[in-house]
Amino acid sequence: MATSGKILLSSSLCQKLSQFARQIHMHPALLSSFRSSREVQELDKYPDVEVLTNPPEWRFVERLLPAETVPQPAEKSKYPSGWQPQKENGSELGYYVGRTKNHMVPVYLHTKFRGQRRITVVRRVQGDIWSLEKDLRAVVEKSRNGKLCATRINELSGQIHFHGDHVDLLRDYLKEKGF
Repeated sequence: MATSGKILLSSSLCQKLSQFARQIHMHPALLSSFRSSREVQELDKYPDVEVLTNPPEWRFVERLLPAETVPQPAEKSKYPSGWQPQKENGSELGYYVGRTKNHMVPVYLHTKFRGQRRITVVRRVQGDIWSLEKDLRAVVEKSRNGKLCATRINELSGQIHFHGDHVDLLRDYLKEKGF
């Protein structure tokens, strides 16, 4: 409430403000940097701590920690996002494209030179990488009405690079094949 340019405060608010000011004055480390904090003391100056291996309260902490692995998705006939689980193990075709740790198909788009150059990369290829490149190149060239597509294969890292943006096309093809 303000009267004639003065602000009137309740007594409880004044008490709280004065307590806060005393706390800050008594603990200057609350409003300071690490340079003004106290130095590390000897271990016997600190209170004793009991280390528990499996306390009952630990379950409350565990649910806050991130999962160490991505859980397997539940089996369904069809997923709303269009995602499909991996079915093919590559024994019949001679090559195999492994999924990522998040169960996704490893097909990526790399852009360079301010977005002027687009390169589609298929990773995690195992087995006969040359026959997979031939199959994927045929799919890309079919979608481009027979125009040739430049590719590059890196056998050591198990990657195939395609000139252009063909991410959706190759991802869908690999899903159809069961990878």
